[in-house]
Parts: sequence; C-alpha cells; structure tokens
Amino acid sequence: MTQRDIKQKRTESVLKELIPQALSQLEDEQLKGLCVTEVVCHRGRYDAEVFLDKTILTASEISQIYSKLNKVKRHIQNYCALEEGWFRAPSLTFHFDDLLDEQNRIDKLFDKIEEELKKNG
Repeated sequence: MTQRDIKQKRTESVLKELIPQALSQLEDEQLKGLCVTEVVCHRGRYDAEVFLDKTILTASEISQIYSKLNKVKRHIQNYCALEEGWFRAPSLTFHFDDLLDEQNRIDKLFDKIEEELKKNG
C-alpha cells in the first residue's frame, strides 16, 4: 500500500465519522437519522461518494432525502473542512446502499436451500 493509498483511506475514515456528526447538527429529523455505511474517495481525494443505509426508507422518502442532501451538501463539506483543518473538503455525492438488501436476499436463499436439504435428507 502506497503513501497515497494510506492518505486516501484515512480521508475516507475521517469522512465516515464527520458526515454523521454534521448531519446530527441539522434541524431536519430525516437527515439526522441517516446512517453512513461507506465513503469512497476518488480523484486524489477531491471527490467522495457517500453511501447511506436505506433499509427503513420508502421510495418517496429516498427522493425527499436526496433533494434535502443536495441542499445541505455545502454545509456538510464546510463542517468537515473546519473540523479537520482542511483547506478544501472533497466534493460529496450521496447514494443509497443496496448492499444490505442484496445480503438479506442471499441469506434468504441460503435459508431456503437449507430447508430443502432438510426436507429431502
């Protein structure tokens, strides 16, 4: 792992901690409750993709949250820059993470296979 990779991983880790702190200081209850599952930096730490958990949200809530996040994106970036003493924080893009849904679907398939094996012996 190179020095550049280490700096990128550190930035991702710091953002994964700071973004929920920034969200918790907002007055919007929907945004306060969001859980950051992963942060991935690109282009030498100038861009960061933030993945959020969507397990308890409906499709309409997700679209509302997207629009709210776009409005407060600058505030979150400024918060991260101030907390870490950075001259510039990465530009954030938000996505809802489908990984947990896929894991649950796979777990259900394995449970179904196990039941079939028990039935058939």
